[in-house]
Amino acid sequence: MRIAIAGGHGQIALRLAKIMSQRGDEVVALIRNPNHADEVRDAGAEPAVVDLEHSSEADVANAIGGSDAVVFAAGAGPGSGSERKETMDYGGAVKLIGAAKQAGVGRYVIVSSMGADPNATGDDTFSVYLRAKGRADDAVRASGLDATVVRPGGLTNEAGTGRVRLGESLPRGQVPRDDVAAVLAAVLDSPSTIGRTADLIGGDTPIAEAVAAI
Repeated sequence: MRIAIAGGHGQIALRLAKIMSQRGDEVVALIRNPNHADEVRDAGAEPAVVDLEHSSEADVANAIGGSDAVVFAAGAGPGSGSERKETMDYGGAVKLIGAAKQAGVGRYVIVSSMGADPNATGDDTFSVYLRAKGRADDAVRASGLDATVVRPGGLTNEAGTGRVRLGESLPRGQVPRDDVAAVLAAVLDSPSTIGRTADLIGGDTPIAEAVAAI
């Protein structure tokens, strides 16, 4: 399998690249900063320098060409303002939809967030973030692509346990980034997850079983 990861230098993306490359898959990591290329290579991915916010859809399509799937793991990141939540968390996801269609990539997995809601109220940055994520999720589901929406809870850097809880609507909780990446890899392997949206937190169910159950 060949996958392209938007936000390729992110913590989840680097973990996913390592999982996929170690098992023999090809990984293309879309990065904005060329200085991150070596870290991406260390994770087993091929860097492609393309700014998802400001590059043309055609340039993004060229970067992901030949891939079997795309993973949107990009985001404005902590400390960014409301404007970038719109242009990156929503706009970047939408641009990747168009690029995937242009490149003939039919599979799209998006890393969202628990609580993502296009109708979230409030003008604070976190509310804007939840609205942007919710709108992005809706756009991916309506795209006609083979889409899966994964909505992790609070992210931690604790070692993964290999056990999680996945479901349509779960209580708030935390989950190690290691386990999020492992779930994404399992989702990419599981056609049964197409068309599904699932919250993700730490739990007691082995990842393969949890993914199969959704």
